Amino acid sequence: MNVSNIKTLRMPPKLSDPICFLKRGAAATLVALLALMIFTPDAHARRDANQFIASLSSKDRQAFEKYLAAKTFHEAAVDAFWAKVNAKRKSRRKKKRAGKVITSKDYVNAYPPKYDGPQLSKALSRAWRKYLTADQPKTAKKRRELPGIPVYLRAAKKVYGFVPTRIREREFKRRYAAEALRLGLNADQVVRVYALETSGLGTADMQAGIHPIKRTGKPISSALGYAQLLAANSVNELQKHGKTFLRRLQELARQPGLSSARAKELKDKIAALKRMIKRVGQVPRKWSYHRKFARTQAGRGIHPINIDGDIGPWLQVIKLKGIHDTARRAGRPGIGPTELELMNLAGPGTGLEMMTSVGLGMPTVNFFSRRGYERNTIVRDGTSKDLLRKLKKRMDYNVKNSGAVEFYEVFREAAQQRRAQR
Repeated sequence: MNVSNIKTLRMPPKLSDPICFLKRGAAATLVALLALMIFTPDAHARRDANQFIASLSSKDRQAFEKYLAAKTFHEAAVDAFWAKVNAKRKSRRKKKRAGKVITSKDYVNAYPPKYDGPQLSKALSRAWRKYLTADQPKTAKKRRELPGIPVYLRAAKKVYGFVPTRIREREFKRRYAAEALRLGLNADQVVRVYALETSGLGTADMQAGIHPIKRTGKPISSALGYAQLLAANSVNELQKHGKTFLRRLQELARQPGLSSARAKELKDKIAALKRMIKRVGQVPRKWSYHRKFARTQAGRGIHPINIDGDIGPWLQVIKLKGIHDTARRAGRPGIGPTELELMNLAGPGTGLEMMTSVGLGMPTVNFFSRRGYERNTIVRDGTSKDLLRKLKKRMDYNVKNSGAVEFYEVFREAAQQRRAQR
């Protein structure tokens, strides 16, 4: 439904109210048809829905029309709620740019309406779902699947001639820890974020939706590695730090005693990285463009640098360091892992807003898109303060898992080695 049209509906105070209209004979058909038009906007789908109703018994038809009418009013109420959230968010942005103080009145202090109307019987619900999907082509599900590691690897090789160096998991953690310590991050900040993002079991090539040990499941996003960077994050970080990564690879290539295989590996990697840097340099420095580019073949080919044994640790740690520095510049130099993860989850600027004295008490609907809010169970039905508690609780549990335990061990070893070298 178009949000701009919501005001044309006479919204009842309760979901039960529209149902009473169904007792008025012809009005029942009118409301039901309105529901069908809202839920199934194209003409073919409307015709299908009407045909479904025509196939029902009188009792089932009455139950179905009541359900569909109630759902229509509910969806309109939800749309109206999110329209208000978006309007408040837009207003806050204007106030921030103008340097004005943000108060509790600038937020929506409520949660999305819950549906509490009539439900379909199991048999009728099953029949409706079956009817809706009956004409869908069998390839539709396949088209909706997100790309996995093999797709990203093929793109990297085809577009840039890049094949990531795969190293043992403990060694990847060692390089990751050494880089974090070099940049001033501590073990808790890194490992507890890792524990939350990967359940404390993640591997260097873990993709969201794929179990890191069993290797079962399907990708639910492009999020990859210990810090679960999105493909657009890889583009963004390479655009900002690519030349630094290139210099460091060149320094590695100049080290004495390299085997011929390692020398060739670095030479090829440097050449591939140069091609990547040149390509991302053509992308406008704006997040929306990074997201769009990340969905192209050339953009997908950037993402595997996350799992490369040389570049991956640098890339992911520098992303966390960037969030840490943003907090420091905002007057929060001693940011802890839970707050770091909040900024990682919601975005640095939004995370900082959530941690203000006003933001802490506000519902999380104010800080996430509707899609992000509805898909992420940890952010729903609570305030910013509640979300911080949830993040801490999940971290406390996940740091006991084997990957996180090993990561802490590696950090201790890296810290000892660092002290010995001073």
